[in-house]
Amino acid sequence: MTTVYITTTIPYVNARPHLGFALELVQADVLARHHRGAGRQVRFQSGTDDNSLKNVLAAQAAGIGVQEFVDANAATFTGLAAPLRLSVDDVIRTSSDPRHAAGVERLWRACAASGDLYRRSYEGLYCIGCEQFYTAAELAGGRCPDHGTVPDLVSEENWFFRLSRYAGQLRGLIADGTIRIEPAERRNEVLALIDAGLQDFSVSRSTERARGWGIPVPGDPAQVIYVWWDALGNYLTALDYADDGENFGRWWTGASRRVHLLGKGVLRFHAVYWPGMLLSAGEALPTDIVIHGYLTEHGRKISKSSGATVDPYDLVARFGTDPVRWWLLREVPRGGDADFTIDRLVSRANDELANGFGNLVSRVVALIHRYCGGQVPAGSASGSGSAWASGSGSGSGSVSVPGDSPLARAVADAAASIAEALEVFDFRRATEAVWQIADQANRYVNRARPWELARTGASTELDAVLSALLSACQAIGNYLAPFLPDTAARISRQCTPDEDGLLPPPAPILPRITPPIAASGPPPGASRRNVRPSQ
Repeated sequence: MTTVYITTTIPYVNARPHLGFALELVQADVLARHHRGAGRQVRFQSGTDDNSLKNVLAAQAAGIGVQEFVDANAATFTGLAAPLRLSVDDVIRTSSDPRHAAGVERLWRACAASGDLYRRSYEGLYCIGCEQFYTAAELAGGRCPDHGTVPDLVSEENWFFRLSRYAGQLRGLIADGTIRIEPAERRNEVLALIDAGLQDFSVSRSTERARGWGIPVPGDPAQVIYVWWDALGNYLTALDYADDGENFGRWWTGASRRVHLLGKGVLRFHAVYWPGMLLSAGEALPTDIVIHGYLTEHGRKISKSSGATVDPYDLVARFGTDPVRWWLLREVPRGGDADFTIDRLVSRANDELANGFGNLVSRVVALIHRYCGGQVPAGSASGSGSAWASGSGSGSGSVSVPGDSPLARAVADAAASIAEALEVFDFRRATEAVWQIADQANRYVNRARPWELARTGASTELDAVLSALLSACQAIGNYLAPFLPDTAARISRQCTPDEDGLLPPPAPILPRITPPIAASGPPPGASRRNVRPSQ
């Protein structure tokens, strides 16, 4: 059985989540649903990074205890599973999950046993926002290129990891595709980074500078483990790595694919530091590292620290889950940045969801009720046991659309087009394949003019047209399932006949969003762990 392990990054919880992290969650969910629909075994995992100095400083600024602070904010991240309709299997929290600290300690000891950890004094420029050291050459006018802040000059004795030992091996694994980095320009960026020379990096902080927060270095309580070492370990620790548990053997060592989704700002950590740590520890490597770009708002990067934030809870409360998911999947280019505006979200939802998918399905079902009494026309898929009516999102099976028409080709090509696009993590191209069915079906209605066929008594031709349109709608319900599970389910129910071959009465699928758009507050987040998939 093919097994696929899909992870998101685990975000700092120094503030509420923003739309940029929602993008990563939705992309991971689409992959998870797609692979499940194809019959593969899938584990979709997310979590929160609690053990950061920036979390400590934010808690102090708020005047509350660090654990209380991270618990409250972590709940707003894990709580996104409900409004975004995420089929997440497990969530790990680095400050409180008992699996985590023990697993991080095991990883530390494994690298120490390989002779790759040593202590030395160090002085460098440290950005708390990034939780990393920078060289002067990497700064922009003396400021962090990401946060725009002046890094602190830090001088102390830390533990270091011998990353330089693995430079040649890492380069070979990335160049030959053993570790596949998508898109290709990001792979080239990593190769250039390696070619410039890899330096050993600091993997601990003094307990004093960390304010006593974090996982102590095994055998050295005066130091805590560097937050990135700690955080990267979550991909193993949530699998019961500390105990070499069954989940670790199944989903890491034995998995067919180990897929990490992440933003371009943390590429170095996931594509260089993390594989180096795994090589040192003698563990399997990720097979796919998938990098998305940034979301911006009016040209400014959306982030917790920049002041440019868009709250996904608020967007879902105002517009619904599927308009938000659809914008993220349709507007964001593969690996590139995208600028978010409410107008673009509303326009995309109205043009494609309401006027496209929704209007098409309502129109076709209404025509079948008007001219066929709701009885499925001869030649249509019955829906009983049909992949088109199941909403499984498997992309398997076939559907009959008569003739060599653009609509027939759109339906026939959809399965392969979606699979090929998602294989290279191109969500925009994958959703385009589904949209093409709706676009061609709407054009087909206007060309075929079933109302004219009914008026002239051309019953055979009318049945053929309505059958083709219903089959196309059933195909949309099937193929849309990984992207918009709720809308796909509504379409499938509307297009599935009962045991007597009758379709349900026409019902609205997706309403248009009309101004004025009233704002509403976000619902409270709820902590989720070991959440079973909702499909």
